[in-house]
Amino acid sequence: MIRKIALEEHFTTAALAEKHVARPTRNESLFLDIERRLADFDQLRLETMDKAGIDLAVLSVTTPGVQAEPHGPTAVRLAREANDLLAQQVQKRPKRYAGFAHLPTQDGAAAAAELERAVKELGFKGALINGQTNGHYLDAEMYIPFWERVQALDVPVYLHPGEMHDRPAMFAGRPELDGPVWAWTADTAAHALRLVFGGTFKRFPRLKIILGHMGETLPFFLWRFDSRWQMEIGEEVAPDTLPSAVFKRNFAITTSGVCATQPLLLALEALGEDSVMFSVDYPYEDTQTAADFIEAAPISDAVRAKICHSNAERMLRL
Repeated sequence: MIRKIALEEHFTTAALAEKHVARPTRNESLFLDIERRLADFDQLRLETMDKAGIDLAVLSVTTPGVQAEPHGPTAVRLAREANDLLAQQVQKRPKRYAGFAHLPTQDGAAAAAELERAVKELGFKGALINGQTNGHYLDAEMYIPFWERVQALDVPVYLHPGEMHDRPAMFAGRPELDGPVWAWTADTAAHALRLVFGGTFKRFPRLKIILGHMGETLPFFLWRFDSRWQMEIGEEVAPDTLPSAVFKRNFAITTSGVCATQPLLLALEALGEDSVMFSVDYPYEDTQTAADFIEAAPISDAVRAKICHSNAERMLRL
């Protein structure tokens, strides 16, 4: 069984669980099981990892976390508490757990300060952010201090789905399209494209963003982004400034929540074998299904090793 590192594995705290945990299913018994697994760091989580052959899980606060908190000082406190709790769990089992920081993105400077504390003092490997915060996406000017700190610390940011700020008419009367079925994908993909087209990577060229769910569909549309963008501006541009080139330089993806061969092969073709990493999306997806999928995928053992552990080891300095 190949060594596996999983990068999108979630937890929550007692304080966040009161109002900042999304309900991705209307099945009450299933959600109750998810809730108990989110709060567990011991028996349930470790048994599941052991059975599937997952050596290390990089843990992060589940969506939406403090990204849904309207009050800035409260968000700072809740994020700090979550990071301190996670640091305690990582310290107890450093060979099994690592951490992504939870950040109070209500304020760019506060997010930057907490990221630096989490990386330098707690030993975290980067951050995971659950979508927009009070209607603000990460390409906004308010986040310039944050991106400055991210680039200086040289750690990745995992851009994860969160709650939508509003409900577009396209979802009216179709609640099944809301949440993880489609709305979260559409919102997260748009969030990533805002960074690409908003010039974030021109200003901070060394940033590395991770997207889950096989890249939120974006790897499969790179040619069209180039074509339509050049039509929009009315001219051809240098190849290294095309949206596809920016995406390939500054993004990596994980397999979380997509256990299907064809998307994996297409993602590898689009982005290359150094930019795809294994993940589960625990406890929202079945860990054994994800492990069996990557073990059986029709790829070489060398590529499987990159996806399962060595790309993560390099990017997160594990």
